[in-house]
Amino acid sequence: VPFWEREECVEALAAPPTASTPTEPDPNPVHIVHVTAEMAPLAKVGGLADVVTGLSRACSQRGHNVEVVLPFYECIPESAVSNLTHERSYGSYHRGSQIMVDAFVGEISGVRVLLLRPQNNFFKGEKVYGGGYDEREAYIFFCRAALELLRVSERHPDVIHMHEWHTCALALMYWDMYYDMGLNRSKIVLTIHNMDHTGEVKAEELDYSGLDGESYATVEKAVDERTIGHNPERMSLLKAGIVYSSAVTTVSPTYREETLGGGGGWLNKTLSEYSTKYHGVLNAIDTASWDPRSDMVLPTRFGSAAESGKALCQEYVRRGLGLDVPKAGKRVPIVVCVTRLVPQKGVHMIKHAAERCEAMGAQFVLLGSGHLAGEFEGLAAQMKAGGAGRCLLMYNEALAHFLYAAADVVLVPSMFEPCGLTQMVAQRYGAAPLVRRTGGLADTVIDVDSSPGAGTGFVFDGAGEGDIEECLGRAIRMYKDQPAMWEALANRCMAVDNSWARSAEQYVQLYRSA
Repeated sequence: VPFWEREECVEALAAPPTASTPTEPDPNPVHIVHVTAEMAPLAKVGGLADVVTGLSRACSQRGHNVEVVLPFYECIPESAVSNLTHERSYGSYHRGSQIMVDAFVGEISGVRVLLLRPQNNFFKGEKVYGGGYDEREAYIFFCRAALELLRVSERHPDVIHMHEWHTCALALMYWDMYYDMGLNRSKIVLTIHNMDHTGEVKAEELDYSGLDGESYATVEKAVDERTIGHNPERMSLLKAGIVYSSAVTTVSPTYREETLGGGGGWLNKTLSEYSTKYHGVLNAIDTASWDPRSDMVLPTRFGSAAESGKALCQEYVRRGLGLDVPKAGKRVPIVVCVTRLVPQKGVHMIKHAAERCEAMGAQFVLLGSGHLAGEFEGLAAQMKAGGAGRCLLMYNEALAHFLYAAADVVLVPSMFEPCGLTQMVAQRYGAAPLVRRTGGLADTVIDVDSSPGAGTGFVFDGAGEGDIEECLGRAIRMYKDQPAMWEALANRCMAVDNSWARSAEQYVQLYRSA
């Protein structure tokens, strides 16, 4: 059994994280209802799930009344939801009739959840996405079912917080249907996690929910400008969400600026028009789950780069993966990349770094999956024959913990990155992130050569193989030639506050001012 699949690792991941220090409650608590397609860990596909759970828990710890409304996907085991009870059954309109919905209440990761199970085929299947139903239709139905639950249960939240295109139809329904039905005390907030997915929709798909779909088919409301002149023109749920929200956020200040320009694609006009209500709030990481001082996945724990725990984790990983263990006194950095192997992540640069590390005096480990994994198969076979690197074309959460703990440098050379969490986890474990200057990477990593006393990693511009190699060379030279400077850098990384406490405070201010 690989070391990361041993029973103690599986048990450590399943155990609830160590309770964080109690937070001083905010005065005048806010009632916040998140409506989302994902939530970690039970309905997780990407970073959206981590954000919903992390932000919800942080706001709850500040004394706010937080509830998360989530589809009760068939793939969520009932046994995995704490204190699960059936709250009510009610009807929600769809295609001219009432579909009965069972609403359950429980807790996931310490956060109160409302799980909606419609009595049709929506949200059935072995995975969160990709079931045998029309996803757009299902999520539009879910938006109305969520509002109907708030109405029939007489919940009147101060804020309804939508995430991504899946839940944007809720904003239209709130203002044009439910506001006049008595659900009228809420501010509507939308968070855009990734501008790539805009939720293309036809007028008749909105009609199914009781909306007048054609009434939104204008450039001012929801028309996707790319389809003007087509027959039929299409609409975008994400654009409608931007227009109809009280406030819109995205996941870093730099990504906000990028999306107001070319990075926003065809939506940049709409975002610019509503720029005064558009905010960039940095994501964060779950610092209880990612904490080298209490991480029970690891063979030992550590609280600073100087402690022996980091070196022990490195030796454990080297031996476990079959990498060479350097002789005493020889400094050989471990360069790690934990990523999805997709074009966004700068795969050509990752591959070049992997091929150059041994010659530059470093060891390299890749943990990654995705549709470009095939490009690394030859390299993986080649590395397996030696002791200087490994390409593990898969993903495993326990192994990710081991690699962050063992890493000296973590590569994140993304072509674009709305926020990115990898660089924050790297810092938490005393590894220096090496990042391309874009989006949230630019907001969270300070180049150590530009700011020697304040740097928290290495930053490069450009997107060529030479650009990442030059930056990697800077990192490897500092590690080998300036051990005291490297230790100071690693300790500064560990001291960075990437917790949800910081971001939650900004969101609460936004909820109050929207």
